[in-house]
Amino acid sequence: MAEISNIKACVFDAYGTLFDVHAAAAACRDMLGDKADRLSAIWRQKQLEYTWLRSLMGAYEDFWRLTQDGLDYAMETVEIDDPHIRETLLGLYWELSAYEEVPTVLSQLQQMGLKTVILSNGSPDMLNAAVKSAGISDFLDGIHSVSDVGIFKPDPRVYQMTVDKLNIAPSEICFMSSNAWDAAGAAYFGYQVVWINRFGQTAERLPGKPQAILSSLHDLPALLK
Repeated sequence: MAEISNIKACVFDAYGTLFDVHAAAAACRDMLGDKADRLSAIWRQKQLEYTWLRSLMGAYEDFWRLTQDGLDYAMETVEIDDPHIRETLLGLYWELSAYEEVPTVLSQLQQMGLKTVILSNGSPDMLNAAVKSAGISDFLDGIHSVSDVGIFKPDPRVYQMTVDKLNIAPSEICFMSSNAWDAAGAAYFGYQVVWINRFGQTAERLPGKPQAILSSLHDLPALLK
């Protein structure tokens, strides 16, 4: 495992890295029944696909619009037509749970003198609501949204935005994402990257390789000491 050194800031993807994207469907399992897991997986996949496709098409819409579109696609696919379920799922997406280790790890990083920042596809309102709901506001020094540049990851303009906002070199940023494609994009851009492979994914065949792979954020502070 390569050394992670000379870091000034730890920058985190939000959805899937800090926040559990499947928490909304899990909370509605009694309504969704045996369709809950399939719906959640399709919802997440379409949400991401729409960020990539809209970026290529030059047809940016904010992440909240894409989150709704992805859910509508997923509900139609699993044959659920219930406005109440739709409204409930979307409401819960503003209150996603943070993974249990997140507050402790963010606090430890701040105590080490490192800036802690979110860099996410999420819209500012979505991110602020999730951060507040998860109770981690005090452990973050900034929340950066792609809405400032009008295009989604892994476009290099997104990663450059955080370099500009923090006024540090890309190599002085340690970036964490649970999404293998995001980890690849950030590494190719020039960040030092730790892939948080929470879901046991296969490595992507893309340029840009993470310097370390962890199954959660638990061991991140030790990796940076």
